Amino acid sequence: MQQRTFGRLGRSVSEIGFGAWAIGGSWGEVSDRDAEAALEAALDAGVTFLDTADVYGDGRSERLIARVLKARGRPDVMVATKAGRKISPHVSAGYTPEALRGFVEDSLRRLETDALDLVQLHCPPVEVYYRPELFEELDRLVTAGKLKAYGVSVEKVEEAIKALEYPIASVQIIFNMFRLRPAELFFGLAKAKGVGIIARVPLASGLLTGKLSASSTFAADDHRQFNRHGEAFDVGETFSGVPYDVGLAAVEEVRAVIGNVPMAQFALRWILAFDAVTVVIPGARNPAQAASNAAAADLPAPTDEQMAAIRAIYDARIRPYVHQRW
Repeated sequence: MQQRTFGRLGRSVSEIGFGAWAIGGSWGEVSDRDAEAALEAALDAGVTFLDTADVYGDGRSERLIARVLKARGRPDVMVATKAGRKISPHVSAGYTPEALRGFVEDSLRRLETDALDLVQLHCPPVEVYYRPELFEELDRLVTAGKLKAYGVSVEKVEEAIKALEYPIASVQIIFNMFRLRPAELFFGLAKAKGVGIIARVPLASGLLTGKLSASSTFAADDHRQFNRHGEAFDVGETFSGVPYDVGLAAVEEVRAVIGNVPMAQFALRWILAFDAVTVVIPGARNPAQAASNAAAADLPAPTDEQMAAIRAIYDARIRPYVHQRW
């Protein structure tokens, strides 16, 4: 597993991490046994960056991570969590210093640690980026030893660029073969400031595995069913905001570009071709998926011809639906 430096923090992390949304909830049922086995497989493969959130399974994801890391003797793994989505209704006024402190204390308890490696504001309303007092509170939590660093998770490129005005350590953003806009301006700005970039939804909710079809079905508690049109949260989190039938058609064109490489692995390796990206965080519901994700780091980089072909597919098929929306 190759390592990358996490921005100005200077900490080395595996370039492929583990996104722990799927083992927490909203992707159909995953047993504790399967969830822990997936985490174990990722760690065995050299993964040293885990991404979770307080709302994933209402804390279940954090507790699972704590249990696995404790059993392994607390290895040198960076655990990033998130805070803010427990606010209901999810509006800027709910983001207060008191609320942030409470979220941090709750995550400290669930993760069974004295200091959180990284706390990210969890896709807050845009107004939050115009409230410096909230970032000042995060600074105080760092000074108090509750956090080692903080960052943001965003929906839109514009939010990511605005966040760079604060002393953040990282930005988490959707980036994959169906969401190219972050690379146009934001990546260069973040890299220049020493801000780590965490690429999420790398497989477009499974579209870029090449295994879904028009006849695929999803459980009622899977966001690919209940959030298909943005009913529960930003539709960009589900299939990267790409209409399902449009995505399936584009996937067939991608299949012709990549040859015999498993599409999920190619999609992850494609992201790593962008050196501004610090870590990509695919999810996994079982050990086989976790091991396969980690193995993508060993693939050769896509060729210039493949990169150009993917861009052409994006421009022709995907761009009209997503490019100026996020």
